[in-house]
Amino acid sequence: MTWTEWFIFLLILQIIHGLGTWKLYVKAGRQAWEAFVPVYNAVILMKIISRPWWWVILMFLPIVNLIMIPAAWVETARAFGKDSKLDALICIVTLGFYLYYLNYVEDVKYIENRQLKPKTSTGEWITSVLFAIVAATIVHTYFFQPFVIPSSSLEKSLLVGDFLIVSKIHYGARGPMTTVAAPMVHDTIPKLGTKSYLFSDKFDEKDTSWKNKLQLPYFRLPGFEDVERNDIVVFNQPADTLLDMNVFTPDRNYYKPIDKKTNLVKRCVATPGDTLEIRDGYVFINGKQNVLPSRSHLQFSYLLTLKKPISSASEERMFYNMLDKADIDDGFRINPNGTFYLAAASDEAVKKLRVQPNVASVERVTQEKGIAGNVFPRDNYHNDWNTDHFGPLWIPKAGATVQLNKTNIGLYKRAIGEYEGNEVVTRGNDIFINDKQVTSYTFKQDYYWMMGDNRNNSIDSRYWGFVPYDHIFGKPVFIWMSIDGINDGLKNWKFRWDRIFTTVSGSGERTSYLIPFLVVLIGIYGFNKWRKKKKASAA
Repeated sequence: MTWTEWFIFLLILQIIHGLGTWKLYVKAGRQAWEAFVPVYNAVILMKIISRPWWWVILMFLPIVNLIMIPAAWVETARAFGKDSKLDALICIVTLGFYLYYLNYVEDVKYIENRQLKPKTSTGEWITSVLFAIVAATIVHTYFFQPFVIPSSSLEKSLLVGDFLIVSKIHYGARGPMTTVAAPMVHDTIPKLGTKSYLFSDKFDEKDTSWKNKLQLPYFRLPGFEDVERNDIVVFNQPADTLLDMNVFTPDRNYYKPIDKKTNLVKRCVATPGDTLEIRDGYVFINGKQNVLPSRSHLQFSYLLTLKKPISSASEERMFYNMLDKADIDDGFRINPNGTFYLAAASDEAVKKLRVQPNVASVERVTQEKGIAGNVFPRDNYHNDWNTDHFGPLWIPKAGATVQLNKTNIGLYKRAIGEYEGNEVVTRGNDIFINDKQVTSYTFKQDYYWMMGDNRNNSIDSRYWGFVPYDHIFGKPVFIWMSIDGINDGLKNWKFRWDRIFTTVSGSGERTSYLIPFLVVLIGIYGFNKWRKKKKASAA
């Protein structure tokens, strides 16, 4: 829905509210017209039900309002003597239309100085839980969100089993676009395995109006920094519009709202306006090789050949010990010819391996230049690109214009059509945007190029192209927990104490702030206990 459609929808809701409550407003000593004025009627309603004015703000926040509006229905009924559990249930089940019954049928009386505190411990518990959910949802949506690293694409920089705090205020909090959804869960409700939001994923190429139902237009609050080159960024995967995430074809056959697409964390290696090229696996920006921060470590796949094959248990243990000393995970396989395929190894690890007495060679696994790879954009003009040799490619920038022709339309067609809401058609050498023949296009938003440091084990922009700015939602800032073996069962968990309570970015070795945090926590606890004891003795 557009902003205009939402405005009309909200006006209709205000009329429905006014028709169902104006007599109740009068019985509470207010004027009938006050029930119909948008926003003002909510402020007056808060006075009637003796609730603070800031409830009005919560009633207009997406997701949060799914809790607060039903709460306002129940509180309105209670303000007129209908405070039983059955009354509350009827309010919720009838979506607030129980108030119509109270307004027109039943002769209710306004209780001016009613008891706001729940009458039972159960009611008090429910109220506490609801407002805890509201507070957590606000923090989760607009400030900070927890995130766990599920894959090894940023291995050595961020490890599988790192629990992150992702800041949404750095780049500016993105408002929820999906308005009817379970709070604090993503696209699936845990354990139940069902969709967590109300949305039609049916796709019709001729009629795309279905995809905007109950969706808010994109908006973002101001942030205090821009996405910079080499930032680690959390974003929604653009290619999650596909039925099968592992088959990256240009055609869309499945739709998910932007804020419900799969969350990914990668490194931004190119920003809007950059020209990116990958040479032998290394990224070059505007002709210069990209230099990563000190805490990051590029990793590639290698073939390890031993001088003497492993023939005993002791030699096998020595082999594993050699990998451990080189800081290489056990993620390898033995090829039929006796060589070892190392899925990921850093330059430092390779140097350590090459000086081992039983190592004959350690050679990088690369794709040759000019050999076709299954990478973006998958057209006839760029079929010699692969994951190790890619580009050059210009990254779109908001307000910048690109000249279009048959050789480069494949690079920008998805951005112009899918991400910027246009219909793009090519007929021979001619390009049409919204049925108008064009030779250029001016982009509406910024785009970014995201890649993993573990270059041979990362599904990233090389496969699905640009990441639009409206898909970016946060910056990882803090590791509050880190567990080795997170996917191997509870009994195999090992805490990485040197990573717990450390910052994601920064220079030099990581410093854990766990001990200072515990000291402050104990200090606050001790101070509060002393203060309560002093207050009790003074009484």
